[in-house]
Formats: sequence, C-alpha cells, structure tokens
Amino acid sequence: MKQSLQNNVTYSTDTRNFFEDVFELVRLIPTGRVTNYGSLAKYLGSGKSSRMVGWAMNASHNAEPRVPAQRVVNRNGFLTGKNHFETPTTMQELLEKEGIQVKNDKVVKFTELYWDPSKELL
Repeated sequence: MKQSLQNNVTYSTDTRNFFEDVFELVRLIPTGRVTNYGSLAKYLGSGKSSRMVGWAMNASHNAEPRVPAQRVVNRNGFLTGKNHFETPTTMQELLEKEGIQVKNDKVVKFTELYWDPSKELL
C-alpha cells in the first residue's frame, strides 16, 4: 500500500522499517567518523534514496537508542542537516566533541574521516 507525503512524494508503508534500518546503520558509524546520505542509501539497497535517508535523520532525534545523526553529512562533507538539530550549531558542536573539526559548515579532512558502510561492513 502506498501513502502520500508532502510535495507529492509517495512512500510505501515499509518506510518506518527503512527508517529503522537507517537508524541501525547510523549507530554503527564509529565515533570520530562521518558518512553521507547516499552511501547509507546505497548500502541499504536504495541507492537513489538519499533524500529518504535525510528524512530518516530528521526523524531520528527522539529514537531510542540514540542515533548519532551528526555523523551524516552531504556527499561533500557539508552539514546540510544542521538546521534540523536543536540549534543550528548543535550538529557542529557534537562533531567537535568527537574530535571532528568543522570549518564553514564543512567537515575538515572529510575524505580521511569518511566511513563507507559498503567497505567497512563486510
């Protein structure tokens, strides 16, 4: 069965399961590492669903156990999800507590800190 979301986007009733899968995967990202929406979507077999991963991150803030959503950035290392945290600086503050340097809303040394679940989870 399909349901409709805003902007005429449809999703199946399995969306909640997809969100839970995203949450579980994000919980595996090691402290001090980051990944991007597309890599998570690809690992979960939905390579063109990076936007859906973003929606999952937006919905993750009240999930238990906690989801370290700050570790998910865009494909270039920018903190595009920062406005979905408690304050616009919370995402950066959480990353910096993990030793990740952020400058101008971008992860410094993104390539070195990048965690690819397709390579890391064999």
